[in-house]
Amino acid sequence: MPIRDAVAADLPGILLIYNDAVLHSTAIWNETEVDLANRRDWLAERNTAGWPVLVARDAAGHVLGYANYGSWRSIEGFRHTVEHSVYVRAEQRGQGLGALLLQALIARASNSGVHVMVAAIERENAASIRLHQRLGFVISGQMPQVGRKFERWLDLTFMQLILPA
Repeated sequence: MPIRDAVAADLPGILLIYNDAVLHSTAIWNETEVDLANRRDWLAERNTAGWPVLVARDAAGHVLGYANYGSWRSIEGFRHTVEHSVYVRAEQRGQGLGALLLQALIARASNSGVHVMVAAIERENAASIRLHQRLGFVISGQMPQVGRKFERWLDLTFMQLILPA
């Protein structure tokens, strides 16, 4: 499946995936849906900063998933570390698309001088943790009860991948 940089025409599909995660999962800890203007601003900010947003589309042009990375922290000493996200449409999960998107994102990071990629994953998201482990990420920290959604406390698992020089 071809994976490419996102453009404005991809935003409605990205919006659907994002809002589905907001409403139905702990993959995103936001509790409020966003609108298309929000995603337009988000993509413009990513583009201006030089951060990638990658999408996978099917033959009919539907966005099936997307992945991106950006600053992990704004302090200069962290400029070679990024935090990433990968989101796949609910009906596409478990079919390898998340791995394809993450592999493409790792390649982009490697070619852009990134040294470390960080994932922040809700502890009970076993599928995401397994995906990251398969691609070489290691668990580097656990933070119990740092978030709240769906009337329960959430634990955060940090994973990281040190990229080859």
